[in-house]
Amino acid sequence: MTKIDEINHKILQELSSDGRISNLDLAARVGLSPSACLRRVQELERAGVIAGYRAVLNPAALGIGFVAYMGVGLGEHTKAAQERFERAVARAPEVVECHNITGTIEYLLRVECADLPSYKTFHTDVLGTLPHVNSITTYVVMGSPKDLRA
Repeated sequence: MTKIDEINHKILQELSSDGRISNLDLAARVGLSPSACLRRVQELERAGVIAGYRAVLNPAALGIGFVAYMGVGLGEHTKAAQERFERAVARAPEVVECHNITGTIEYLLRVECADLPSYKTFHTDVLGTLPHVNSITTYVVMGSPKDLRA
């Protein structure tokens, strides 16, 4: 396992906020030579600490105006029921995150849609038709004062 010392932590912070930063700028920000910085980044990648790089998309520019978290409870608590549910939500483009959780429900979903009518269609025609779905609770996102994914 790669040691996450203070320098590696700084590297990870900088890359988390700007994954396209040049190695030269990254090295300057964390106080290393460019070659030492590159070696550390490559080691973090090889060790799987850095799993990849991605673009942060603007939801409004993509026509997404409605975001909600949904708690979903299943009526049957079997592995087969969970696998069927997971396969179904994997096919739903509105579901951008699916987490199997503990507590009174089995799943927490992050759903992104164009608007409330398109969310209603997803709620009724997709989730509402899945076998074993016993309960659905929706939490509409009104704002995100902290979102480290952005």
